[in-house]
Amino acid sequence: MKMVDTGKFWRLLYSLPVPGDAEFLYGPQEHGRLRERNLRLYLEHMAATRPVILLVGEAPGYRGHAVTGIPFMSVRELAARPGLITGNAEGDGFELPVAPAAQWEASSAAVWNAMAAWRGPLPMFWPIYPNHPHERGNPATNRAPRAEEITAGTPVALALAEAFGITTLVAVGRKAQTALQRAGVTAEAVRHPAQGGARIFAGQLAALNEALA
Repeated sequence: MKMVDTGKFWRLLYSLPVPGDAEFLYGPQEHGRLRERNLRLYLEHMAATRPVILLVGEAPGYRGHAVTGIPFMSVRELAARPGLITGNAEGDGFELPVAPAAQWEASSAAVWNAMAAWRGPLPMFWPIYPNHPHERGNPATNRAPRAEEITAGTPVALALAEAFGITTLVAVGRKAQTALQRAGVTAEAVRHPAQGGARIFAGQLAALNEALA
């Protein structure tokens, strides 16, 4: 297995400011610790997979990443058998939250539907803003991350790419693409699968996969 030093990634993630209308997902509470264990296992799986692409999304959604701790994975993908990442008949080994806020998320389903036809190492997933932005006082909602939040979160994504030696970043949506460009990183953009974009997203990913094959 490839040895990956994610220390810088974790330091930047933990130091990211958290406003009152956002949630840090890997805090000391029980659910936060579960999400962190899941994320650490995800990174171990990725180290074994040796990804060459980082798909950079926008922000965690309350039905997916904010539940499981893993980008573009809802409980349904987390519990899949065989495992979506390892192919293990018993699953990928992730921990399931008790009484989760949601069992599935449309964006997670769209991403993994597209991954079913992917050839080569699976891409790694990470959002440009890793806290969960929500309407003030209502964590069971999503809001778009503000420009300053995206700017603050960009170094976390870049540290993750650096740790894994990934030089090809693909932005899922224009916000991620713009943030990466501002950081001096050229990234192709694909349509975000939310709000009716799943078919376009899948087609663009297939074309990208074909070009890299």
